[in-house]
Amino acid sequence: MFQSIQPERLNQNVFSAIGEQWMLITAGSGERCNTMTASWGGLGVIWGAPAATCYIRPQRYTKEFVDREEYFTLSFFDGAWREQLALCGAKSGREVDKVKACGFTVLHAACGAPYFEQAQLVLVCRKQLAQPLDPERIPPDVRRRWYPQEDYHTMYIGQILEILQKV
Repeated sequence: MFQSIQPERLNQNVFSAIGEQWMLITAGSGERCNTMTASWGGLGVIWGAPAATCYIRPQRYTKEFVDREEYFTLSFFDGAWREQLALCGAKSGREVDKVKACGFTVLHAACGAPYFEQAQLVLVCRKQLAQPLDPERIPPDVRRRWYPQEDYHTMYIGQILEILQKV
């Protein structure tokens, strides 16, 4: 069971939650959704509202869903789900039904955005911006390290509409 909390009440270490524990980026409709593991992103305030950023490479199947839909979710899990999060980062939804393979139960926020009953924390976001990263503005050492295949991420900014915390 989840309860809605105000962004100001979020007491999670976002650096650990995103960078070390990982998150799932999920988008889709009631009929079909896709998810992927991510360890790049951030939380803050932009345009007068709480916001989340996430980054998706062009070859990721989830990108098609995030591009098509108005809403997406970021779901955070406890350590018991690490193996499933690893699968969601290693396998493509084009070949594997990741939701089924992981044993996740899909729920839907009021706006229709999918998330998972097994999550501990969910950020429900309305897409505000999708901006491909400009390689010319990325330092050469960063490009060499993170983009040897020149598959530059698209940055997404989502206004956080609701934060759902497991009770």
